[in-house]
Amino acid sequence: MTNKKRLKIINFIFILAFIIVIFGSGYKLGEQQYLNNLQKQFSLPNSFNNNQTFSKVLDILQKKYVDKQKINQEKLYYGAIKGAVASLNDPYTFFLTPEENKQSKDDLQGKFEGIGAQLGLKNGRIIVIAPLKNSPAEKSGVKAGDFINAVDSEKTAGWTLNQAVSKIRGPKGTKVKLTLERNNKELTVDIIRDEIHVSSVELSYKNNVAILKLNQFGENTNDEWDKAVDEIKSQYDQKKIKGMILDLRDNPGGYLQSSIYIASEFLTIGKIVVKQQSVNQSLNYYVERNGRLLDIPLVVLINQGSASASEILAGALRDYKRAKLVGEKSFGKGSVQEAIDLDKGAGIHITVAKWILPNGDWINEKGIKPDIEVKNEIDEKNTLTPDNDKQLDTALKVLLE
Repeated sequence: MTNKKRLKIINFIFILAFIIVIFGSGYKLGEQQYLNNLQKQFSLPNSFNNNQTFSKVLDILQKKYVDKQKINQEKLYYGAIKGAVASLNDPYTFFLTPEENKQSKDDLQGKFEGIGAQLGLKNGRIIVIAPLKNSPAEKSGVKAGDFINAVDSEKTAGWTLNQAVSKIRGPKGTKVKLTLERNNKELTVDIIRDEIHVSSVELSYKNNVAILKLNQFGENTNDEWDKAVDEIKSQYDQKKIKGMILDLRDNPGGYLQSSIYIASEFLTIGKIVVKQQSVNQSLNYYVERNGRLLDIPLVVLINQGSASASEILAGALRDYKRAKLVGEKSFGKGSVQEAIDLDKGAGIHITVAKWILPNGDWINEKGIKPDIEVKNEIDEKNTLTPDNDKQLDTALKVLLE
């Protein structure tokens, strides 16, 4: 089996931060034969020979639970599966309902439904960092620097950023009313939510240096990466830039294949990007294409939100001394998950292997330590910007030395 085929099987790597699912109660699983089969496959104790306890719990719920409207057979069924999977105590092995499975795929496609505006905090107030290009927010006249004083007439004073995001996001076609403050004057805009596509790659320039922010390793990442690299290479060949910064901060990971593709941009053919060890075999994944940025001076930014595929990329570049790492210690996720689709749109992500960096490090739970450690000390009432980003400033200095 070729590496490419294996990569199709190992769909993607996820972090714990935003994907852990809630596990619940049980559901009547069926007839006695089902439990007998389970006992044969998993060596269940003799006390599980019959369905008495399980059936009794369901019967008690049906007869005695005070709020009958909360008893949903489908939720009980999925809850039983969640509980079974969660009993492994592996946060990266979990069951997804059809709705959750769809959401996880949409996330990797860079899609969500809302108004399309990047929000932040300034002096404890919700502020628009920037509306996304061609988004409902931009089309409705929302501008960078607008304070959001209310959402659907509900005052935002004291809100966290997550509260604001959850209130403003919503299904495509629905309306949200924002009360904005611009130049000390309030104005109200009605915005119809739509499907929003978020770029995996953001390219900017500062001090004659290309800064490429990689948000995730999703379905569209490689195509977006290629376009950005074409521009960077052109700028570097014409001596318009002196190097590049690859920003992997707060990148939770994604497809393993994408991390290998991007690492191959900077490393020569034949080098190992990552080693994978499972119960039955060990696999090495190599650079298999000619990179276009083999010689460009490079610094990589990482922090505690850099995980899985981000750590594979940063670790490989570090091990081959291809880049300096600046920032904070990474998250520390060293396992590989396979994503399997089930009936009716449900799915399961299951840990199938652990991955090892080229120099032999298994960084699980310990992360990757940067070459130069720098912390951004931002007041909780404010949001990180290029003007107060010490990690970015340090990366620029290292690159231009």
